[in-house]
Amino acid sequence: MIIKIHPDSPSDREIGRVVKILQNDGVVIYPTDSVYAMCCSLHSKKGFEKILKIKNINRKEAVFSLVCDSLSNLSDYAKVDTPVFKVLKRNLPGAFTFILRASGKVPDKLLSRRKQIGLRIPDNRIALEIVRQLEYPLLSTSIKIDDDFIEYIGDPELISERFGDFVDACIDGGMGGIVPSTIVDCTGFEFEIVRQGKGELAL
Repeated sequence: MIIKIHPDSPSDREIGRVVKILQNDGVVIYPTDSVYAMCCSLHSKKGFEKILKIKNINRKEAVFSLVCDSLSNLSDYAKVDTPVFKVLKRNLPGAFTFILRASGKVPDKLLSRRKQIGLRIPDNRIALEIVRQLEYPLLSTSIKIDDDFIEYIGDPELISERFGDFVDACIDGGMGGIVPSTIVDCTGFEFEIVRQGKGELAL
């Protein structure tokens, strides 16, 4: 199922359709400020297992991020000191995934042995409105394409052709990018850019 949503003025009705799917353990492909991604509700065990099956990976191989709509509830999911918070505030919303130390509220299934979690607040109105209506974070992972030259695709029609039979909905929010987010590890003594992507980090 394709749900077309205007990227600049998302319809509350269409966002509500997506939220209802997520509330019922569904998996949705949605746009971010970098690439299209696949998500389920943070609290959906069935959705999580379905994504693992779609991507043909096991739990140990899984790389997920929490997608939030603001920094206001950050302390619910991550342990952040003042210097780190200031950097997050300068760069979010934006095309970054920040690796942080997870709090006890993050389900164990999402955590590596080092008890870390990725945090995303994408600069994309569709993504942010979904989280706001859902009232808790999305569990999100990028869409990888098995191709020697193209890791990600940004055309929602092509995405739907490839994944439409496996997910519960594909959002058409316009053409997406092909450059993923910049990954920044905030768990050490200094900020470490693990992967340079679309975002240019401001310290």
